[in-house]
Amino acid sequence: MSVEKRLKAEGIILPVAAAPVANYVGAVRSGNLVVVSGQLCFDLDGKLPIDFKGKLGAGISLEAGQEAARYCAMNILAQVKAVTGSLDHITRCVRLGGFINATPDFAQLPQVMNGASDFMVLALGDAGRHARSTIGVAQLPMDACVEVEAIFEVKD
Repeated sequence: MSVEKRLKAEGIILPVAAAPVANYVGAVRSGNLVVVSGQLCFDLDGKLPIDFKGKLGAGISLEAGQEAARYCAMNILAQVKAVTGSLDHITRCVRLGGFINATPDFAQLPQVMNGASDFMVLALGDAGRHARSTIGVAQLPMDACVEVEAIFEVKD
């Protein structure tokens, strides 16, 4: 089943690719790789929900963090689609990198990032299995609780 059809069957609508907020682009294609800049947890309206603002371990629940990471992954796929024209050009999610706005003692960073990882597997099947790193940080743009970047292999 194609990626687009799989998402439709799951009732998932991707947002429009977010415009960059500084001097960079949302995604770059180089040969058969697409590198996606860090995406925040914007909702389908391009807004950062209040539930996704702040720190994990200080007001943001694990479940909200996982949902925020899922939205980051949806925004990542929107960027890939904007660059390639179709999600069906994806042959593999190579890597996800997660940045979790968290208190120093918050120890569930990998579980938060699973929100993005699980979404990639849902969307891409086995091609969504990827290498990953997850890092706790002191602050993210707009006080977002999660940001995720990615690398994909694509075909013409």
